[in-house]
Amino acid sequence: MRPDVIVVGLGAAGSATLYHLARRGAAALGIDRHRPPHDQGSSHGETRVTRQAIGEGDDYVPLALRSHELWREIEVESGETLMLTTGCLIIGHPEAPGAHTGKPDFLRHTLAAAARHGIPHEVMTAAVAAERFPQFSLRGDEVAYFEPGGGVLFPERCIGAQLSLAQRDGATVRTDECVERVLPVEGGVRVVTDQGAYEAAQVVVAAGAWSPSLLGGPYSRALRIYRQAMHWFEPADPAAFSPDRFPVFMWMHGAGPEDWFYGVPVVPGSRGVKVSMERFGADASTPHQVDRTATRDEALAMHARHVAGRLEGLGAAWLRSAACLYTMAPKSRFLIGRDADFERMIVVSACSGHGFKHSPAIGEAVARLALEGGQPAVLAPFEPGAALTRRLTAT
Repeated sequence: MRPDVIVVGLGAAGSATLYHLARRGAAALGIDRHRPPHDQGSSHGETRVTRQAIGEGDDYVPLALRSHELWREIEVESGETLMLTTGCLIIGHPEAPGAHTGKPDFLRHTLAAAARHGIPHEVMTAAVAAERFPQFSLRGDEVAYFEPGGGVLFPERCIGAQLSLAQRDGATVRTDECVERVLPVEGGVRVVTDQGAYEAAQVVVAAGAWSPSLLGGPYSRALRIYRQAMHWFEPADPAAFSPDRFPVFMWMHGAGPEDWFYGVPVVPGSRGVKVSMERFGADASTPHQVDRTATRDEALAMHARHVAGRLEGLGAAWLRSAACLYTMAPKSRFLIGRDADFERMIVVSACSGHGFKHSPAIGEAVARLALEGGQPAVLAPFEPGAALTRRLTAT
């Protein structure tokens, strides 16, 4: 039977889209060049931070709030623990806001989003924050935003659960199969792989770092792939960094775009505190060329620049590191919606390094877009139609 929709790429957005298509009774086929969940793209590394008040912009808040609801629903359906609520602490300097995560004055925008959307939160002085969370060695002039609903996602489990549920509901999954071309045909689309060809009424391309080369044209000119490294260090007292005592955090400690880092507590099954930051100074790469080895020297350099002197009790006892890929769209935005020139193709990439926490709501909305048409309200700000295609072409 010819599928209603083919989903190309089964990472964060692709697995969610396939799950919601199958949940709605559609005949869906998902294809991935690897065997997800895997460590070759953007959706691995044991944990991901989730937040509700999104400093990157108000457009993302409905996605975040709906995603938190969906993660809990998927947990019930799958029997898996996918999200751990730890609280989220964001630390910044009101006199040196800088531009972090691609957004000027990130802390102020987070506070404004929380107020506008009624998201429970607290604003603390450095003294109050240090008393409540003594692991943070604050200078005394910082401001801290604490969101009790923030926490940790387990990306490999999230993807695995959604794919399993999608198959339970009738979806077909083909792994270790590389999509080479996506073509329009009369009344539908043809997806050509290294193992054959499939036709469907529509296609969703959620190929992440492989999207620029697969889609070509303005996508290949506008989307950029950057390598990011994650590191785990062993704390002197693991209990002090347990999820009930140590929240996920983002710490903006300077005005420069790289003067910040984030971290995750010692989650069940792990020995280390995960810390990382974002780097975009190096030349963009491709998923075929990127160095996927993150070294001890790289970890120690990151520790010296960001962690040392800031996290009490987290020395340089390195455990391991891993690399992942960010697919960046212009202005660090999302790129989601129907292609302006290929109406039967929906593009769900890129998410510019901050998409995992939103992925179930994105998948739900994309499934609705594919099956019902129209434009789901949560996707309206990210529609890549004619106007955005022109901007991509000019980039």
